Amino acid sequence: MNILIIGASSGIGNKLWQHYSSKGNKVAVIARRKEELEKMAQSAPGNTICMACDVADIESFSTAFLNIIEQLKSLDLIIVCAGIGELNPSLDIETELSTVRVNVLGWTNCVDMAYNYFTDQGKGHLVTFTSISGLQPTPIAPSYSSSKAFQINYTKSLQQKSRKSGIVVTEIRPGLINTRMAKGEGLFWVMPLDKAANAAIKTIERRKKLAIISKRWRVINFLLKHFM
Repeated sequence: MNILIIGASSGIGNKLWQHYSSKGNKVAVIARRKEELEKMAQSAPGNTICMACDVADIESFSTAFLNIIEQLKSLDLIIVCAGIGELNPSLDIETELSTVRVNVLGWTNCVDMAYNYFTDQGKGHLVTFTSISGLQPTPIAPSYSSSKAFQINYTKSLQQKSRKSGIVVTEIRPGLINTRMAKGEGLFWVMPLDKAANAAIKTIERRKKLAIISKRWRVINFLLKHFM
């Protein structure tokens, strides 16, 4: 397969890159951290194409996306992992706006370019990573939880739109994963990164519409959705 992972220099996106590139797939990755991307390209030179780009820079991302298509000729799977999240109880405005620029504006551009590409191609599999946080507003990270709510609903809209097309749209909605984005004291049910990545890979293989990762977080998802 030809695969594009957006947000793959660390965390679950990096684990997915490791998996797919090790299986002989051609994997293009877009992320901000150029040094990490260079290490990735060196470790799997035959299977990896790297583009350093901040998804919040709409023009830069669009150029990188088109460059990847030109190199790979076609894409079968596009995974959108890119995102930021900061605790911001003081409501620092730049932190809030930065989150919106990445998680809403940049994210929407990524997802729409992917979906429109698959529409033109007539087939494809689009995967978005959202968060349980999108089901419950929080005063300590208002822009993050709100942006994840936006992503959840936007993904659902694309799923409805794709019903009669050859496009599969999958939402993976994790709880807390042991990455640099899991911040704060008293965190519970923090999943090991490998466990979360393995669950995501199985979900993608099965082309499921929605997966709550992990089983414990399905309970939280149900409670937040129906009782909060």
